[in-house]
Order: sequence, then structure tokens, then C-alpha cells
Amino acid sequence: MLLDFEQPIAALEGKLLEMQKLAAESGVDVSEAVKALEVKIQTLKKETYANLTRWQRVQLSRHPERPYTLDYIEGMADKFVELHGDRTVGDDKAMVGGLGELDGRTVMFVGQQKGHNTKQRQFRNFGMPNPEGYRKALRLMKLAEKFNVPVVTLIDTPGAFPGLEAEERGQGEAIARNLKEMFMLKVPVVCVIIGEGASGGALGIAIGDRVLMLENTWYSVISPESCSSILWRSWDYKEQAAEALKLTAIDMQKAGLVDGIVKEPLGGAHTDPEVMIKTLKKTLIKTLDELAEIPASERITQRIDKFSAMGVVA
Repeated sequence: MLLDFEQPIAALEGKLLEMQKLAAESGVDVSEAVKALEVKIQTLKKETYANLTRWQRVQLSRHPERPYTLDYIEGMADKFVELHGDRTVGDDKAMVGGLGELDGRTVMFVGQQKGHNTKQRQFRNFGMPNPEGYRKALRLMKLAEKFNVPVVTLIDTPGAFPGLEAEERGQGEAIARNLKEMFMLKVPVVCVIIGEGASGGALGIAIGDRVLMLENTWYSVISPESCSSILWRSWDYKEQAAEALKLTAIDMQKAGLVDGIVKEPLGGAHTDPEVMIKTLKKTLIKTLDELAEIPASERITQRIDKFSAMGVVA
């Protein structure tokens, strides 16, 4: 799948393939021309991805070939045992979690899961959890606390499920309870936005000692399309809405709302998922090592102080 701003790059890559094919068939030496074109492609890639608009980063965050939560967990964890159910209503397939081994350390992974195809997306409710999903997440986090296991959350959701039945079962209360309980968890908590971070649906598992964002992700109280539909009564102004919302990783770090940015491969996480997973694993190991040195009471105080200071202008 090619995005609009990737078309010029794809055109040059097509010419490169034609040139290589011609050389193979005719035996003509075009190595110098090939090298020059490869340099041109690499330069164009660097320029393109270094100057993406906010809307273009939103598009990259939604790329269907990006790794999702289970891809990261299975790629990072040497062992993983998925745990199911909230012990009240059911097992929300949009929220996944379980115990995994990360570089010899047991970790409780929790995250929203989208699907790689239509059938999987329907099964996972497009990554939009119901209240029982947030209650399952909290159950797993409290279980981690009981056994002194650090928590890693992977956030990728267009929002909590907005259906009537979700509201009837207490969607708002479930998210609010997660916020309260996550502030007080005695174990280290690292939250990573790996795709979309929309509204309370993302925030419900995003209260942590460290909140990180992948380079081409977004985090906001509302999506650009929804913002556009409210302000302009149309989705046609989503690009302007994205600019106004300042929702990229760079924007969030400047505003002091996240603690760090994890670099993606050139072109986005979907261009080299294996490298992306290794990069995130290395970052998580380093972060968890740092947090392990801080006493639990001090971590909780720092966590509360960090979030309490957000939105306050000195």
C-alpha cells in the first residue's frame, strides 16, 4: 500500500527495477547509473520522511502493514502466555495481555490489538475495547503488582468502543478506574504508543512511569477526522485539524506529555518490522533497568507529580 506522498519515491524505485532488468537482459553495464539512482532514491526518502506533515504521520501510524501489539510481544518476548477475561463479563479480543519473558525478566504485557485483515479486524473490533477490555487490563496489572512484575502497555487504538452496550456496561467508569489504579501501581510501568493513541481509549492504559511514542504515531484527545467533523461539519479539513491538534510524537515531547521518542526505520515501522521490534525491545530493557533502581514509593510520587504538572503553565 502506497500513500500519496510516497508516489515519487515509488516512481524512482520503478525506474531502478527497469534499469536493473534491462542490464540483466542486455548485458550492458549500467552500474554507475544504478548507483546514482540509488543515491537519489535514498536522498529523496530522507527528505520526504524528515519533512512529513502531521496528517502524513497520522497516515503512517495507520498503515495496515505496521506491526501490531501481538507482533511486538511475540517478537520481543522469549516466552509469552496470554491471559484472558475480566472475570465479570467476558474476554474482550480488542485488549490482549499476558506474561512474557523479556531478556530474562518476567513482564506483564497489555495492549490493544488490531487485525491484519478484514476478518481479524472484525474479531478484534478494530482495536476498540469495550469496558471488559479495560477491566481485563486492570486485572492483569493488579496481578503483576501482586507478583512484583513490571508492566508494559502497548497502545494502538482509534478509541474505546462507542456503542450503546459499552456505555451501558460502564465504559467511562472502567477507564476512570484504570487511571486511578495505574497511578498507584507499586511496580514499574512503561507505556508505548505504537500506532494510534486516541482519547480515553488510549489513556485507559497509558498512565506510567515512562510514556514513549514511536516516531510516526499520534496521541490526542480526538482524531483529526472527528475534530474536523465537529468544527467544520465535514471530514474534508482533517489535515488542518491535525496541524491544529499538534498530535505527533515531537509535539507531545515538546509539550512534556511523553518522555521519549523511539526511532522508526526510514519510511516507517512497516518497512522493516524486525528492526522496529528489536529497537523497541532494546529501549524497553534499558527503561525497565532504570526504573528498577527507583524505590516503589518514589516511583509512585514521581508518576503522580509528572501527570499533575501536565497542562500547567508556569
